[in-house]
Amino acid sequence: MDKTGDVHVKGNQWQRLLRWHRGQKANEEGEDGAKDEGRRNIILDLKRINWKDWVVDPAEQFYYVWLQVMILPIVYNWVIIILRTCFTTIALSYLPVWLTLDYLSDLMYLLDMIITVHTGYLEQGILIKDLSQLKKHYLHSKHFLRDLVSLLPTDFFYFVFGIQTPLVRINRLLRLPRLSEALDRMETRTSYPNTFRITKLMIYIFVLIHWNACLYFALSNYIGFGSDRWVYPNITNPVFASMRRQYFYCFWFSAQIFTTVGDTPLPKRAEEQLFMIADLLIAVLVFASIVGNVGNVISSLRDRDNVFFPNHELVKAYLRSHHISKELRQRIDDWYQHLHINKKIMRENEILEQLPLHLRTEIAVSVHLPILSKVTIFQNCEKSLLEELVLKLTPQVFSPGEYVCRKGDVGHEMYIIKEGKLAVVADDGVTEFAVLSDGNFFGEISILNIKGNRSGNRRTANIRSIGHSDLFSLSKEDLTDVLSEFPAAKHHLEEKGRQILIKMGMLEESGEGEPKEEEKVETKIKRLETNLEVLQTKLARLMMELESSNRKMQARVEQLECEAATLKTQLPEDGEGETADGRGEGVGGEVQWEREEAEGEEEEGSDAKVKKVGQGENSNDITKEGDGESTKSTKEDVERTIEVDKSALKDQHDQENEKGMDGDKNQEKDERPGKGDGAEIESEDKTDEKFRERKSEEGSEKGEEEKKGNGAAQ
Repeated sequence: MDKTGDVHVKGNQWQRLLRWHRGQKANEEGEDGAKDEGRRNIILDLKRINWKDWVVDPAEQFYYVWLQVMILPIVYNWVIIILRTCFTTIALSYLPVWLTLDYLSDLMYLLDMIITVHTGYLEQGILIKDLSQLKKHYLHSKHFLRDLVSLLPTDFFYFVFGIQTPLVRINRLLRLPRLSEALDRMETRTSYPNTFRITKLMIYIFVLIHWNACLYFALSNYIGFGSDRWVYPNITNPVFASMRRQYFYCFWFSAQIFTTVGDTPLPKRAEEQLFMIADLLIAVLVFASIVGNVGNVISSLRDRDNVFFPNHELVKAYLRSHHISKELRQRIDDWYQHLHINKKIMRENEILEQLPLHLRTEIAVSVHLPILSKVTIFQNCEKSLLEELVLKLTPQVFSPGEYVCRKGDVGHEMYIIKEGKLAVVADDGVTEFAVLSDGNFFGEISILNIKGNRSGNRRTANIRSIGHSDLFSLSKEDLTDVLSEFPAAKHHLEEKGRQILIKMGMLEESGEGEPKEEEKVETKIKRLETNLEVLQTKLARLMMELESSNRKMQARVEQLECEAATLKTQLPEDGEGETADGRGEGVGGEVQWEREEAEGEEEEGSDAKVKKVGQGENSNDITKEGDGESTKSTKEDVERTIEVDKSALKDQHDQENEKGMDGDKNQEKDERPGKGDGAEIESEDKTDEKFRERKSEEGSEKGEEEKKGNGAAQ
């Protein structure tokens, strides 16, 4: 049984091993199949490309990589052509290698021309991809002429001057602008631009010293090797005969001249002196360029530090001038040291200020949005609101033991913990209630003006930094500015804040009739000022109307007093006429009595006329008793006369009213009187009008009666 059991166990192990081996083979086959499928897809993509209509975008990665590749043939021609021209031994020793590299570089030059033809360009911000336009643009540019000249087959001059004269390929050096373009692209893309600038400067200096070394060796060959101490030593000496020694010696001699370091032999011939003069002038330019570029790099590094971190030197000078305590200065130094050691940036907005707004927003979203989305009141808010808020976040760094906020302080911002730990402590500063770490936040309720908040937007706890803490702050002003453009989000945040306050028991219940949102104080003041101005205008108008009414009432009272006095003097004298009027029923007497009773206004000189009229009326009344027809005709004449006088008086009164209205337009333009005052003024005007009409009627009736009285007497 044991043996069979062992055999069974071993069989199971071998079966499991076999299954695992088969699985590994299947996985390998699957991976190989996936690789083969990927290769097939790449080949199919390459076949699908229409190479005739192929266009290169200068902003793509392919164009950038091709520029880097083109650095090799350009630098090769600039270094090797002059080397083979001056050092003939080197040129002839490696001739097959040089020829291969020459024609390989020519092939790359040709490919570069083809790629340049298919490279698009921007016109009014749009990439031109039409191949006919691209060809026309390239053929009419100066780049085409330069590229064409650099590819001219000048190698045929080898049959004239010999294979040992590579100077016939000097036209290949015309591709230098392509090298400058490639280096500029690399400088914009590298993460270390200052290091790249120094490296580029050193490459330029190396090429310059290389050319000078080759020319020095050629000049020594022209003068004669070993003819004096200034030229290259005699190559018959085995020590100076090797190609390596020849190049290194000439390079060292040229470096000595350009750097003006070391004791170089004095030139004796005119050719040597001219060469030294040219080298010294070039050395001055080289030295100036080196110093200038290195100075620019150092200043740019200093500017970078000043932008990234606050200027510590200015703060130190300020603290020394104001005799700040040593303890506080030490805390400030520790804070600066912490920023520099840990490379913490405090001026993010200033660094990104030159970028467009949409790029700044994308950077801020990628850096700060995960942190901001952790805040409870900002969860489920629309993305555009959060994108606006992330631009308002300000980084702050607190030292160990420093209080972020104290209980009872007015809250002007909220804080989000990016890194570090903070403690919620009691008033004694020792007892810790809680510890806040990365991702926590506090003070979010204080930046929302929620009605009914018992704390009144004041801090309810003491928050102290345990170590160095990195926080982001969001001020109340920034939040208010952003929420002014998002009213729905503002209402949503206030509702969330109310829910949090209700859970904390810090929200006072308000009446149902109270409005949800209080008006601003400035709006109320403006509305009250407007209402006050309207009331003042109405008051001034009412005062003017009141004064006008008083004047008219006084004039009316004086007029009535005069009429009453006149009636008193007339009553004793007219006793007989009144008795006769009581007996008779003449029309003239009734009209006169009604006018005197209604108006009571007569002049002093009209007393005699009244008496005569009374006598005439009495006589007429006596005659009218026997003759009814004469009485009717007299009444008709009197009525006609009264109507004519009424129409004349109305026209005169209308003219006076028009003049009065023209005079009042400047004072009360487009103003209408109130119901009460206007009614009183209109009633008074109507009373005056009736009074004038009655006076005219009275005068006309008196004239008619006098005429009739005189006729009866005759």
